[in-house]
Amino acid sequence: MTHPVASPTSRISGFHKWTPEARIECVAAFAGLGQAERDQLSAPSNIEAQLGDHMIENFVTTIAIPVGIATNVRVDGRDVLVPMATEESSVIAAVGNSARQCYDTGGFVTSMSGTQMIAQIQLLDIADPRRARLLILERRDEIERICNACDPTLVRFGGGFRDVEVRLIETPAGTMVVTHLIVDTRDAMGANAVNTMAERLAPDLARWTGGRALLRILSNLADRRVARARATWSCDAIGGEAVRDAMIAAWQFADNDPYRAATHNKGIMNGVSAVVLATGNDTRAVEAGAHAFAARTGRYRSLSTWEITAEGDLAGTLEMPMAVGLVGGAVKIHPTARALLSILRVETAEQLARIIAAVGLAQNFGAMKALATEGIQKGHMSLHAQNVAFAAGAVGEEVDAVVRALIESKSFSEEAASAALARLRSH
Repeated sequence: MTHPVASPTSRISGFHKWTPEARIECVAAFAGLGQAERDQLSAPSNIEAQLGDHMIENFVTTIAIPVGIATNVRVDGRDVLVPMATEESSVIAAVGNSARQCYDTGGFVTSMSGTQMIAQIQLLDIADPRRARLLILERRDEIERICNACDPTLVRFGGGFRDVEVRLIETPAGTMVVTHLIVDTRDAMGANAVNTMAERLAPDLARWTGGRALLRILSNLADRRVARARATWSCDAIGGEAVRDAMIAAWQFADNDPYRAATHNKGIMNGVSAVVLATGNDTRAVEAGAHAFAARTGRYRSLSTWEITAEGDLAGTLEMPMAVGLVGGAVKIHPTARALLSILRVETAEQLARIIAAVGLAQNFGAMKALATEGIQKGHMSLHAQNVAFAAGAVGEEVDAVVRALIESKSFSEEAASAALARLRSH
């Protein structure tokens, strides 16, 4: 099929039907890209272009995110090597260092509230919402039959409909009747399964209540799928009482101030999202659930808690929704995600979720300790200096030399790196 090489506007008819190569040529011509940029967009990746073209719309290329391995991690008595996909320096190092410091006290102990997801069905224009609520609850058995018929495979593997709840939500437009379908999705994240059930049931709910069904979609506030992790760091291992008390003060700051809590929880998500991404799961769903969960009391707070044990050691806990799966979506079809999952040696979605929670707690410990002692910049910027050296054009042994110069000068700008590189090459 022949396609125009360039388009003068973004109005391109049938662009989704083109081959990735044709799309690249069109985009390159539109944007005036040089040959080096065209070659970069066409470069091979660890997934075939055909697969990428089936995963998303209007596919042209992939962007590689480095994947590293966090070491020293012990979860529920089992040593694990954890793959993490991230572009941010110091994230993986922080997890490994934090895990090493609690390894001898047992590592991380985890648990899970379950593997249930929620689908919501919104009903409008109901004159008698309280009566409508009971009408829906009275049909629980029929609702169960309708939902389970949508996914016999899920039922065969022990999942399926578990319960129905009906909430009345007061809004300026009137009372909304919102039905929650509680569904055990087992080893799947479950979005497709619960959305299908909601779509199928919505017309029946409207008919039973005389209302009008509008939204039919899962909730990413997966508060019936909460992963929990805890660990203890001995006071001596972390540097003594002063460090311990400073970390407690740092956590109290985060738990009582949303401006600090946002960055505190972002640090937790540095670890969580890196594992979620590496295993082909939905980072946006997990992140949305985490932040909504942090605000469930009506005030945005820390996802973690930190305490001093009776022995004087530091104990941390983390609880957060963790809607991840081992089957379905990119998890099933992305070959790198499958390979990285094999490194984790997990057999269930629950095991994966629990490991991710442990990584989130480790990341939180590392960030708080750095902030409460030397400051976040010393370790972070030392690692970031490598990126700056690369950006300045350093190659081979030049990279280490430029990094040393940046650390000595305590200046980590690209201008400083370029100057250091120029001095190095002039000798």
